[in-house]
Amino acid sequence: MMKILILGALSTASIYFAQTYPVSAIPENLKKNANVVIRKDLTTVQINKIDEIKYQINTVTTVLNKDGDSKASIYIPYQKGNNVSDVKVTVYDESGKKVKSFSKSDFGDFANNSQGVFYSDNRILALSYTSAYYPYTIDFSYQITNENTIFIPDFVPFSSPNTSLEDAQFKIINKSGIDLRTKTYPSKYGYTSVSAADNGNEKTYSYKNVPAIDDVLMLPQPEKILPKVSFSLAKFNLEGKEGTLNNWTDFGTWYYNNLVEPVSASTPTIKAEVAALKLQGSTEEKVKKIYQYMQAKTRYIFVGLGIGGWLPMLPDEVHKKGYGDCKGLTNYMKTLLNEAGIPSNYCVINSSASQVSFDPEFPSMGGNHAILMVPTEKGNIWLENTSQQIAFNHLGYSTTDRNVLAVTKKGIELINTPTYTAEQNTEKQILKINLAEDNSINGEIQFSYTGSQYDSNLGYSYLSPKERIEAVRKRLDVLNFEKIEMKDFVNDKDNAVVKFNIDFKASNYSKNLGESLIFRAVPVFTNNYYKSDENRELPFEIGQSFEDEYEINFVIPKNYKIDEIPHNVTVNSEFGTYKLNLVKNGESLKITRYIKINKGIFPKEKYNDYVGFRKKTLNGDNSKILLTKI
Repeated sequence: MMKILILGALSTASIYFAQTYPVSAIPENLKKNANVVIRKDLTTVQINKIDEIKYQINTVTTVLNKDGDSKASIYIPYQKGNNVSDVKVTVYDESGKKVKSFSKSDFGDFANNSQGVFYSDNRILALSYTSAYYPYTIDFSYQITNENTIFIPDFVPFSSPNTSLEDAQFKIINKSGIDLRTKTYPSKYGYTSVSAADNGNEKTYSYKNVPAIDDVLMLPQPEKILPKVSFSLAKFNLEGKEGTLNNWTDFGTWYYNNLVEPVSASTPTIKAEVAALKLQGSTEEKVKKIYQYMQAKTRYIFVGLGIGGWLPMLPDEVHKKGYGDCKGLTNYMKTLLNEAGIPSNYCVINSSASQVSFDPEFPSMGGNHAILMVPTEKGNIWLENTSQQIAFNHLGYSTTDRNVLAVTKKGIELINTPTYTAEQNTEKQILKINLAEDNSINGEIQFSYTGSQYDSNLGYSYLSPKERIEAVRKRLDVLNFEKIEMKDFVNDKDNAVVKFNIDFKASNYSKNLGESLIFRAVPVFTNNYYKSDENRELPFEIGQSFEDEYEINFVIPKNYKIDEIPHNVTVNSEFGTYKLNLVKNGESLKITRYIKINKGIFPKEKYNDYVGFRKKTLNGDNSKILLTKI
């Protein structure tokens, strides 16, 4: 009998351990809106000394459907000199039964060039795995030792929507004797919270049962919703360069002395290059001439070499090769300005669609992009050096409305980049349209864009004339084009304005109503679908303010008269303003349309109010005009 009991116990244990991560064990609330569920995310960070930090990482991720595959990628980013060990991967099926296992020898070793990296010290170990069924679970663990202690990752539940978290723990053990600073940033919306335990040199942070953020319309970036914990050592190492990070001044001095000054040397060739420009006029005129010269001479290629990928290329190298990344091109532009006697500041920034600023109270290494700021008596000039087409003194929407680390000899100064108002982010249309009896329309539309709307139309500059026509046709697909021609395309790089005209003919614009014709007031408008959501769980964000003005002139066909026109429309809201005015004059009809939208993050309770506002604007655009036959 005892043998039977023992065999039964062993059998039960065998089943238990074979089903390590059954999908059935996932709480139902974590499956809601989720493509993947992070079952376990355990990170132990051991800081041994100023130039040695060891990471032990174990993640267990259940992929519920095909959309979750990309969030369970198996890879280890590293740099030459890092020691990667104890790499283990185990795949389980839905019931938790082991399917397959892998080791480090199964990984490929590649240059980390997912974003077009040309030269880089960054490498990646990656394992290609495709499952034939869903759901499945990947248990992935490894250790990595790094001599660079300036970067300690933030602890966040997850970084993308449709991901939920069962259990995460971040343990940081400081054996170095160096002061470790931490800061917890709670969720502004109470989405979840982090638990913390402090045991002297050992700190442990954890999240439990964090539901997925559904990728709904107008969702703010997860980083604006979730909490995080940040870490920073008071003393650090980066590729053998030691420094202090007690405040922005200390860190800025180190940054300038190690990452800016060593690559600032000019050459006789560069001196002659600037002299040949024969600069005259105001500081702004000189900067513009140098900047547009630099744009015409160089192109962007990412280079991640030198002091952890943070050291810019030498200006002479950029001069000779004609290319560089954001660091190299910004440094080259800075050197050209130096030769003209114009001081400038190398600036590090967080470039992304979501406005992310550095914390003035918590100095740390960060940012993913470099730009240049030229201080003048009339204000700061901002230069984006990676684009051959962007206008002078214009920053795109991915770098406006946030702060930068302006690196100077005296340290780092946090400076805000410009914030463009709705009146600066404009679209203007002037339409001259002939209505025909066969329901078609033809005519000309003049377009003009500034501010962030300049950014969204700058892509036309990189296209051939044929490609531009196809891009416009696709973009203005509310019209059924029979033919379309783009003319007079201009990228005004002095004033940050994109302009172009189109000649076109489009069918089925009007509809027959007996012998009458009926058509909508606004030919070109957004056809976004706005739907109320009574169960909205999170705030919504309008990322950019903007202002659109349309002047539409219709000429009606002979033998017809304008019978009915709608009343003028005015809609005022905290989200913006909309106006539609109609004036008939014999055989012509003039319509003016104005809309202004205010940026901001608004509470979930107001989402349906916003939907109601946008539906009123769509109804205005779709106002119907009736023509009757004479």
